[in-house]
Formats: sequence, C-alpha cells, structure tokens
Amino acid sequence: MSFASSMIVSSPQPAAVATRRLAAVGYQAGRQLAACAILLAAWEIVPRLGLVDPVFLPPFSTVVAAWWDLASSGALAAHGAASLSRAFSGLAIAILIAIPLGLLIGANRRLGEVLDPLIEVFRNTAPLALLPVFTLILGIGEVSKVTMVVYAAAWPILLSTVTGVRTVDPLLIKAARSMGLGPSALFRKVVLPASVPTIFTGIRLAAAISLLVLIAAEMVGARAGLGYMINAAQFNFQIPEMYAGIITLSALGLLLNVALRRIELRLSRWKDA
Repeated sequence: MSFASSMIVSSPQPAAVATRRLAAVGYQAGRQLAACAILLAAWEIVPRLGLVDPVFLPPFSTVVAAWWDLASSGALAAHGAASLSRAFSGLAIAILIAIPLGLLIGANRRLGEVLDPLIEVFRNTAPLALLPVFTLILGIGEVSKVTMVVYAAAWPILLSTVTGVRTVDPLLIKAARSMGLGPSALFRKVVLPASVPTIFTGIRLAAAISLLVLIAAEMVGARAGLGYMINAAQFNFQIPEMYAGIITLSALGLLLNVALRRIELRLSRWKDA
C-alpha cells in the first residue's frame, strides 16, 4: 500500500467527523436540559411538599398557568414590547456613541490618557443613583428611561472597544505593515476586524445591563413594561403573575444574548479561516 493510499485510509471521513461533533453537541445540550429540568422539578415539588410557603413561591405549574393567562390576554405582549423598544433604542444609541468613541480612544493613547479620569468617574457612578437626576431633568416619560439605558450600556461597550483596539496581536500589525498597508487601511482591515470579538463581549454585557437598569427604572415610574408589570403584580399580591414576568424577562435576556453571540460568530469567521 502506498503512502498516499494509507493516508486516505487513515484520515477520518467527513461524515464520521460530523457525527462525532453532532453527538458532542447533543450530549452537551442534554446535560444543560437535564440541569434545567432538575431546577424546574424542584420548583414544582418543594412548594407542594410544604418546604416553602406556596403563597410566596407557588409551584412552577401555577406560574406557567398565570403566564399563559397573561399571554392570552395580550398583556404580556404589550408590556414586553414596551420594555424591548426602550431597551433596544437605548442599546442602539449606546452602540452608535460608544464604539466610534472607543475606536478613537483606543487608537489615540494621548486622548485616552486625557479622558481616562472622566471615564473612571462616570463608569463607577451607578446608573440607578442617577435615576432621580434623569427624572428631574428629562421627566418621567420615555426619554428619561432610554437615556438611563444609554448611560448604563455605553460604558461596557466603550471599555471593551478600547481594550479590543489596544490588544490586537502585534504580529498581525507587523505583517500588514510589511505588505504596505497605510495607517487608515491598517485600521480598517486589521485592527477593526481583530477587535470585533472583544467589542461584542462588551455589547452582550451591555445588553444584559440595559435590561436590568430598564426594569428598575420601570418599577419607579412607568405605566407599561415588564418592570411595571412585575412591580404591580407584587403590589397587588399577584405572586404567580409576578414570577411569570420574571421568567419572561429571563427568557428575553437569554434570547438576546444568543442572538448577539450568533452575530459575533458570523462577524468573526475570519479567525477560523
């Protein structure tokens, strides 16, 4: 048998490799689903056994029934749409502001040294501590809530963008310069694509923060939104409805993170090439 034929025989077939990968993914997904199933089973069983007061922690099936009632009546969709519109608007504005500013600061170290004290002061100021300020200046309408989301989401995006630009592999930069790329082309074709994974890490963190901050703001002053719905259910002692709102919020956050992760992988395909 020749060397080439032995290599062909010993090399793994694409179908076998795909099967093994699929099995690995299925095994991982099975473990994750098992963990979720154990949690939900405990949530269902523990209140029914009287280990906790079912008034304050109703069984999971009761919460699901309340969630279905809210979804059937359209209330859940209305409150969810109000929260998502605020969160997406604030996150989009934060991205449009923070990424260009982060790219500028990351590329210009002198500018970064000048702005660093201001960035540290503002990013360490809790957004919820500024809620009264936003409310006094902008009122209790939509503008104050979206502005709070912008403020909270901008800092992780800004800092991750600066970090991404400053931590690009020096070998990539040297190779690009040896090929004759100028500063502008180097930034567009090397620095910016190499910074995408780090930037998206900040965007995913900002997305989670935007939902948390928005829900807190809606609990204080709003007439619609998941935060308002959760707070109103707690105030009216509608405990299953309260947990239904919390579950909805968790599911939205998870779906948003998965969507951003898929976009990140699509934009970072060059790393696997």
